[in-house]
Amino acid sequence: MAARIDPLTREVVDLIGTVVSRYYAEYDAAAGKHQLTGAQARLLGLLTLEPLPMRRIAEHLKCEPSNITGIVDRLEARGLVERRPDPADRRVKLAAATAAGKETYEQLRSSLQFAREPLARLSTAERMALRDILRQMLGLEA
Repeated sequence: MAARIDPLTREVVDLIGTVVSRYYAEYDAAAGKHQLTGAQARLLGLLTLEPLPMRRIAEHLKCEPSNITGIVDRLEARGLVERRPDPADRRVKLAAATAAGKETYEQLRSSLQFAREPLARLSTAERMALRDILRQMLGLEA
């Protein structure tokens, strides 16, 4: 028999779920303004950090590598992503954001308002406390 979740934990989980849902809805809307799907935008954002092989992209985005190929193809056709050989293993192709891809992603990220509005209601100390709690929950203690 599963242990019962206490009401406070249930409320916190529900609130986190609401925040995530609202973030993704706004993220997908912002992506649409750049003629991108949410998946394309997330992949582009990942590639602005570093070039990655398809398998690692699929792991990060939790989907099948075959799905990543189609997304990369569409981004490549728009000049936002390019494929290049991996310097460590020339048999492996890396997907990398182009300068245009990085610029597009930066514009998309800058247009997101959701996080700014609710966070603006918190003091600096409250935002720092929230950040520290989230880091602790994720095992990223400072």
